[in-house]
Amino acid sequence: MTSLVHSRLRALAAALLLALVSGLSAPRAAQAQTAAPPTVYNIEVIVFRNLSGQGGAEDWGAKAVARGPDTPEAPVTGKFVQAIPAAQFQLNDIAAKLQNTTNYQPLAHFAWQQTASSWGSRAGFTVAKLAGNVPGLTGVIYLERGTYLHLGMTLNYQTSNPPPGLTATPGTVFNLSESRRIKYFERNYFDHPAFGVITLVTPAKASTGGR
Repeated sequence: MTSLVHSRLRALAAALLLALVSGLSAPRAAQAQTAAPPTVYNIEVIVFRNLSGQGGAEDWGAKAVARGPDTPEAPVTGKFVQAIPAAQFQLNDIAAKLQNTTNYQPLAHFAWQQTASSWGSRAGFTVAKLAGNVPGLTGVIYLERGTYLHLGMTLNYQTSNPPPGLTATPGTVFNLSESRRIKYFERNYFDHPAFGVITLVTPAKASTGGR
């Protein structure tokens, strides 16, 4: 009889211990899931001047506004991970072709890794942070993730000798502000009569969460 009681007590203790362990393991699993690092993206950009720009007289001082929601979907700001060295650039063929033309003059070629901001936040990084000092070029480039991935920019380019076809005065500041849906490994062209931008977004091999 005593043996039977002890056996039942051991079974009850084992059941209680199993319930306790099960109760503790669920929060840990949930915590591990929520702590997964965000996706890290590679972004490569070429900015070039359009020497054959056409368009005639226009109010070049007007500031364009990129389309998107009025308020961000979530309070998430992308984090800069690291600059990508020139040896790992994937748009070198495009840069070489531009360099060999008479109408298009590369202004900057740079790349970096980052996580994405919330769709509609317009939270990005300055040209100075991403590419250093590029004469005449300022502004912000941002990557946003909502239902889809969007790359956007608000760039200002000032030059002392604008393309004659634009009938702009020396020192005019040209503005390019645009955001568009993008897909991995597709080259995208952001157009302006005075300058243009070619971009490429790819997934990074490692997801580190940024810094």
